[in-house]
Amino acid sequence: MFENIRLSFKGIFSHKVRSFLTMLGIIIGIAAIIAIVSTIKGTNEQIKSNLIGSGNNNVNVAVYQGEWQMDFQYQSPPEGMPVISDDVKKELENIKDAETVSLYRQRTYCESIYHMNTSLEGGSVYGIDENYFSAAGYRIKSGKGFGERDFKGTQKTVIIDNKAAESLFPGEEPVGEIIDIMGEPFKVVGVAVQSSKFEPVINTYEDYQLYNQDTSSGKIFIPTNAWPVIFRYDEPQNCIIVAADTDSMTAVGKAAEEILNGTISVQDESIKYKSENQLERAESLQKLSDSTNTLVICIAGISLLVGGIGVMNIMLVSVTERTREIGLKKALGARKKVILGQFLTEAAVLTSIGGLIGIVLGIVLSQLISKFADVPVAISSVSILVSVIFSMIVGIVFGLIPSVKAANLNPIDALRYE
Repeated sequence: MFENIRLSFKGIFSHKVRSFLTMLGIIIGIAAIIAIVSTIKGTNEQIKSNLIGSGNNNVNVAVYQGEWQMDFQYQSPPEGMPVISDDVKKELENIKDAETVSLYRQRTYCESIYHMNTSLEGGSVYGIDENYFSAAGYRIKSGKGFGERDFKGTQKTVIIDNKAAESLFPGEEPVGEIIDIMGEPFKVVGVAVQSSKFEPVINTYEDYQLYNQDTSSGKIFIPTNAWPVIFRYDEPQNCIIVAADTDSMTAVGKAAEEILNGTISVQDESIKYKSENQLERAESLQKLSDSTNTLVICIAGISLLVGGIGVMNIMLVSVTERTREIGLKKALGARKKVILGQFLTEAAVLTSIGGLIGIVLGIVLSQLISKFADVPVAISSVSILVSVIFSMIVGIVFGLIPSVKAANLNPIDALRYE
């Protein structure tokens, strides 16, 4: 084996230009595949990162009617859908890989939020429990959070986010002030902000529309016990669950769906709890481009086929040039498998060198694409390994015909060959 490899390198380096031109198809094919796969992987990771954000493994479970989330501002809660009890909440907390569970109610667009004569147009109101801020990734920027007293009574206290503070109290300190929600006065006790602000990568207007789904002009948080003061007391809650890690988000969401749907008995079968997590959304977006990506990789793979034909061609030439050498070896007792192994090894070494050069070129090409086209790339170790193995297989497959031809040469005819 080692002798065959030594002879292969000797033959390759004795015809450097011819060997390089033979390897060119392999080099271009491997480089193209690595660059394409790296770009695809980088783009998929960016989609996932943009949607999930920086470590917020939140799964939201809400009431849907068909494909649309129900908005109880415009429709009454359906009969047979009770509020989530403490026992059901404990079941949710016992879901495998569920770390934090929070129940909340929501008005996506509240029509009446005022401070003095200033209105918060398009503001959202949330009726939250004691776990909501940690589950949704908020922290108190100024003032204080809700205390035990707020959640046990019907205290009319409120926490607002930064956007609402800027809209209702421009240039002022909102803590201690009063805002009016649906005609009821609430005292501002704190201002909340996202614990880790994550900004998605926006390259196009389509990206902006895709990743910036929050159109609220500000969020208002009140204790869940104060919800009936301004809205219905028996509205079903939504649920937000923090999964242990990103990969377990889907399983946690499905388990929560099953538990919550087991508590309802509505006549309309289209009304049910559904989980919505950004990992599923990211995966669906990635699948949209799978067919295109596969087609592009197949086109790049054609150059490998062309490269393999080039290897077969040059090996046939090599067999012809070394006919007398083959005849001499067979006359001295070399068996068919020895001759076959020598030429197969030479073909495999030739394509393997081309594969290694292609890998280096593919990595460089990936970085250049990232730099000049502003496209994210992620080098795939799997694609590199597959490329090396594939290049060797190409050498063996396309070197087989010339190798068999060499092994089957008649030694007498070979020695007479001019």
